[in-house]
This record gives sequence, C-alpha cells and structure tokens, in this order.
Amino acid sequence: GLALAGREDMDCRALLREAELQFHKQNFRTAEEFYTKFIHICTAGEWKNKCCAEDLANAYNNRGQIKYLRVDFYEAMDDYTLAIQNKEDFEVPYYNRGLIHYRLGFFDQALEDFKRTLTLNPDFKDARLSLEQTLIDKNAKEIRGY
Repeated sequence: GLALAGREDMDCRALLREAELQFHKQNFRTAEEFYTKFIHICTAGEWKNKCCAEDLANAYNNRGQIKYLRVDFYEAMDDYTLAIQNKEDFEVPYYNRGLIHYRLGFFDQALEDFKRTLTLNPDFKDARLSLEQTLIDKNAKEIRGY
C-alpha cells in the first residue's frame, strides 16, 4: 500500500505504535496495513523472534477486529487463533473468536471459547453473558432439531 512506501526503515515498535494510533482513530484500512507490516517483520523479516509475543498477539487480535468489522469472519477467526498461539493466556482473542463462532451458529466452539475466556479472566462480564446466551440458543436449537 501507498501508506507504507518509504517506511521500510521503521522498527517494529514504531510500526506497532502507528498501527495502534490508526486503530484508535478508526482508520482501519491504514491500521491493517501497519499491523500486517508489523506481523510480517516479526514473523519473517530481520526482526524475527525479536518482537515480543504479546505485541504479536495484540497485532493479530486487533487485525482480527478490523476483519470482523468488515464481516470477514473466517479471516478474523484465523487472526484470533494466531493471537492465541502467540499468547495462550490472552483472553480477548478467545472471546472475539467465540463471538464469531456464536454468530455462525457453531455453539459448541463458542462455548469452548467463552469458557476459556472465563478461566483466564473470571471477571469478564461480557464473556459470561455470551456464555449464558450461547447455552440458551444451543438448547433451543436442540429442541427445534435444526
């Protein structure tokens, strides 16, 4: 993308800061470019293994959010899964992935994700509400038979 032209010399921290800034300004297309660039540098470039797993997990999670907002659910789930693989005790991507599983009607996977979220953070209110709603909808589906 044009936004990244001539920015090759940015170190990974600066890229991540810029991504976060654009994300908070809701400039999602630009933010996604910076997250993608950061992820690439952290996983393939000369910075490989120098980027903190937590930063990488955040980048994947936030890029997943951008994909979720434009209704690219399967791509978003891939990013949430990559976030989890980089930081297994990070509850937010489990919750985010659970929401998509729920929306797609994959109630068993949604329940697993919400339970994992609550294991990691018992005070995550939205995850508890989502878990309860998923159980209600799963039971209703089983009673209906479809």
